[in-house]
Amino acid sequence: MKFPGKRKSKHFFPVQESGRMKITEDISDLGAVYIVGLEQLLVDIEANVPFDFLQQYGIKRGESEVFSDEKFEEIYLELKKNKMLIGEFPGGAIGNTLHNFSTLSDSKSVAFGAISSPIYVGDYAYKYITNTHSLVDMSHLHPCQGPIGRALCLLTPDKERSFVLGKGVMNDLDESSISEEVIKNASLVLVSAFSFRNEQAPIYRAHFKAMDLAKKYHVPIVLSLGTSELVKNKRDFFIDLIKNDINIVAMNELEAAALADESDPLKAIDHILDWTDLVLYTNGPKGLYIGAHVDDFCKRETKDPIYTKSIRDYNRYEYSRAQLKADCKKPLKIFTHINPFMGGPAQIKNTNGAGDAALAALLHDIAANTFHRQVLPQSEKHQHLFLTYSSIHQISKYCNRVSYEILMQNSPRLFKGLSLKDESLEDGYWAL
Repeated sequence: MKFPGKRKSKHFFPVQESGRMKITEDISDLGAVYIVGLEQLLVDIEANVPFDFLQQYGIKRGESEVFSDEKFEEIYLELKKNKMLIGEFPGGAIGNTLHNFSTLSDSKSVAFGAISSPIYVGDYAYKYITNTHSLVDMSHLHPCQGPIGRALCLLTPDKERSFVLGKGVMNDLDESSISEEVIKNASLVLVSAFSFRNEQAPIYRAHFKAMDLAKKYHVPIVLSLGTSELVKNKRDFFIDLIKNDINIVAMNELEAAALADESDPLKAIDHILDWTDLVLYTNGPKGLYIGAHVDDFCKRETKDPIYTKSIRDYNRYEYSRAQLKADCKKPLKIFTHINPFMGGPAQIKNTNGAGDAALAALLHDIAANTFHRQVLPQSEKHQHLFLTYSSIHQISKYCNRVSYEILMQNSPRLFKGLSLKDESLEDGYWAL
């Protein structure tokens, strides 16, 4: 597994005698480290549209809506006729995150979802598979008759994204396809709020089976919130879900406001941390926040300037590694914030997938911790139970850097991992 960010080797394999690994020990014998994602398989179709196009078709700006296949096809043909299409890419929040995770880490991920059967050369399902990283294991996909799901991502001149979904078979994942063995040995299980939209759909039941298995084997569960409108409509449902089942929640500022009923980032995160263990909060041009828990005994004070916003000295312990609240004797909430990398790109080509890229970076760090604990359980890094390999401050830098790559391209997925040396960065950017 590639380790996240630009690091000095001592951070991975400590040179102290107690932390050394025998030269004869075969890492491959220690078992594969992978993550699992449950997905509504989708192809993203991106288009630049004027504001009045949304009004013409009754599309809510900045939201995600499901349209009938007939209505979806009408909009698609209009876009094609007027040459508004930018590109067509394999997508979906979970699909993007799994692809990006495998790209960054060089490690396996496993996708559960429904896909068209049969698949023909050149159709959307074929394009989805052939344009997804080879380390994303799709052998557990559930075959269904019908088209793969499609999502129109409509970009208005202000770069706001509005989504129109054509369902196809995206909700037809059957719970019988969920493998207990795969869940049992995963580093984490990733789910999306979109899959909880329809309680009658097979994918809804499949998600709860996967989450029940994850809890049985103490595998952390990650929830990606998809759209503020869905969160508003099912707020009580999602609060209960997070309290009872979820360890990590990823969201943007609109979704956080809908969930916590609080517009201030730090106050929203602080509130949500009463329900879960770690929060990733992307805040558009204002950067991103991470909030988490750490045992008071394990806290580490920052070496950077200490700031006060709505929470006094909020980043004082941002050099701490995150822990599950249940693993803390005296849990302490910790926060960090980082501005956009290099102020953001000079020209933003695309915002679709930037949050998924940031989440992939966070999951890479969590999986790296699992891998390191398997390889060197005696390392000083594992004297206490931690969720992450790095401090939340370090992770925020990594998330920021990865999402920057997406903003500079049209595709919502990474084409390649980060270079080993970032010529545009000083060494201090990655320092702990």
